[in-house]
Amino acid sequence: MNITEEFPQDQDLIYLNHAAVSPWPKRTTDAVSQFAHQNMTIGASNYPQWMTVEDQLREKLKWLVNADSTDEIALLKNTSEALSVVAYGLDWKSGDNIVSCADEFPSNRIVWESLSQYGVALKLADFDDSKSPEDQLIELMDENTRLLTVSSVQYASGLVLDINKLGNYCHANDILFCVDAIQSLGVQKFDVNECHADFVMADGHKWMLGPEGIAVFYCKQSVLDRLHLNQYGWHMIEKLGDFSQQEWSVAKSARRFECGSPNMLGIHALNASLSVFTELGFDFVEAKIKENAQTMLDHVAQSSQLELPYPPNDRLATGILNFTHKRLENAELFKQLTERKIICAQRGLGIRFSPHFYTPRETIDKAFEVINSL
Repeated sequence: MNITEEFPQDQDLIYLNHAAVSPWPKRTTDAVSQFAHQNMTIGASNYPQWMTVEDQLREKLKWLVNADSTDEIALLKNTSEALSVVAYGLDWKSGDNIVSCADEFPSNRIVWESLSQYGVALKLADFDDSKSPEDQLIELMDENTRLLTVSSVQYASGLVLDINKLGNYCHANDILFCVDAIQSLGVQKFDVNECHADFVMADGHKWMLGPEGIAVFYCKQSVLDRLHLNQYGWHMIEKLGDFSQQEWSVAKSARRFECGSPNMLGIHALNASLSVFTELGFDFVEAKIKENAQTMLDHVAQSSQLELPYPPNDRLATGILNFTHKRLENAELFKQLTERKIICAQRGLGIRFSPHFYTPRETIDKAFEVINSL
């Protein structure tokens, strides 16, 4: 694979915003163009082949999270939908509680807060330096805790949680474990079995280099039946495609969470994007992302104007770096960077840069040269 040819971005642009929305690889654009051309010229004549692409995507997603079977993989619209499937699929009783982090992205907070109508409390760990984040989460859990829900990587700070430690605790104490992996998949190796995750979800449009509107939802086979269904349709039944059947049953696989027609455009796009990772392998991807993270850390360390608002530690090397400027407020710094075509985000306590594995070091260097010139 020629990485430069696969990511032919505008030379005037410095794109450091993969933790928000990623540009597509060339192969993804080609796949979408070909799919669009088919729709224009022959309609759905090749629908059986489209279903083959859908099967290929499920296999890639199974590989991505190391699931036991594609039967544990559902294709949903986004992370929020998947979180809602869990939140409104479980049986709750008044007095139950859910434990999470105070700095979670709203998707992994609002849905759980909405369960207060059923007497379910959300307990949030506001991390400090007294103990590890994992220990602070574990201390919040008690005999009424039904679910621990966390992002494997915190969206603003880039903090990586030890989900294996958390998952082992949940597994030993009969607590369900839900992981928002949107800032992990496409960055690091991920293993749903090693971390004892019951539910994992992630949109395709960040580090997986895909489009918005399609997401992976992993549901462990052993807990499929613990989620009640709130949406029904032709696509979530066991005998898919038999439109004349009068008696039906819910699909035995995670396809039960896909009530209607699949997002075939998104399926073709994400399948093409994920082929980048299957070709390169995650040893290569992880190494490149860590190199870029170290480059950013070095620039901050060498600058007299920049500071890290979050404690620096080894867990920050995930592709995300958050920093502040001593003289410029975050909003003003973000405005000036955007005006200079440095695509980044204002998140949490500062400015967030998030280069991917393919981002040249020269691009990162140029971004910090601009900052130093402000």
